[in-house]
Amino acid sequence: MKAFIFPGQGSQFLGMGKELYENSKKGKKHFEQANEILGFNIQEIMFGEDAEKLKATKVTQPSIFIHSFILSEVMDELFIPEMVAGHSLGEFSALVAAGVLSYEDGLNLVKERALAMQEACDQTDGTMAAILGLENKIVESICNDIKGVVGPANYNCPGQLVISGARDQIKEACDKLTNAGARRAILLPVGGAFHSSLMDPAKSRLSKAIKNITFLKPICPVYQNVCAKGVIDPEELKENLIAQLTAPVRWTQTIQKMIKDGASTFTEVGPGNVLQGLVRKIDRSVKTYSGNPTF
Repeated sequence: MKAFIFPGQGSQFLGMGKELYENSKKGKKHFEQANEILGFNIQEIMFGEDAEKLKATKVTQPSIFIHSFILSEVMDELFIPEMVAGHSLGEFSALVAAGVLSYEDGLNLVKERALAMQEACDQTDGTMAAILGLENKIVESICNDIKGVVGPANYNCPGQLVISGARDQIKEACDKLTNAGARRAILLPVGGAFHSSLMDPAKSRLSKAIKNITFLKPICPVYQNVCAKGVIDPEELKENLIAQLTAPVRWTQTIQKMIKDGASTFTEVGPGNVLQGLVRKIDRSVKTYSGNPTF
């Protein structure tokens, strides 16, 4: 079965989407739609030379979503999903790809999510760290023993677990995890503690936006971050999408479940190739591809 996967924050790069804008009428139209919805000219930042502007959450998240959606559109007959999944932000792209949301509704939700998360980041002093070379249960156990907000955020692949929480607790965890045998414990250059309880302030705003939009039944199962299984019920899709803000991204478990359910090829649709690398580390028996435009 063909699985299509969609990247999240961190996959952005300057110049992303420029080829789609210049060579596709569909691409140009969707960029112009995005400018109207967002209230600013996003391609000027995406195609520009200011990496700091592109890193801003309110820009990064819509940029990746727009790129992923337009790429899926211009792939034409190459894009026939039988199952989909997205890493964190990428779950919104997956929902649009599966016909649950329109492009416009998806982008409006991504806009709300980005603004809500930026507000939450401004209110708290949180960060994230990548822990390499330790078993998940050791990372979980050490985080549980630390007082304060710290815990798993992204189960990316075996031996790579990202933790999230209050800055002081993250630093404490990094020291303890290094002493416990982690190959590396790397503080990440992020604006806040994504997928932790420090994102609670963003949850009510996003929840309200999600509940005001009709979710349709998907054309194929959407494997969601929170539960790591295929979901087709629109109300369940909504609840999981809301919960995702403060819950860990179970990417390793998601890919393993998709393979168990019959996925034999994974095509990454969006900027970069981070997810292809993670899939190969999770299971080398499956094939991975990049979504290529057909102009």
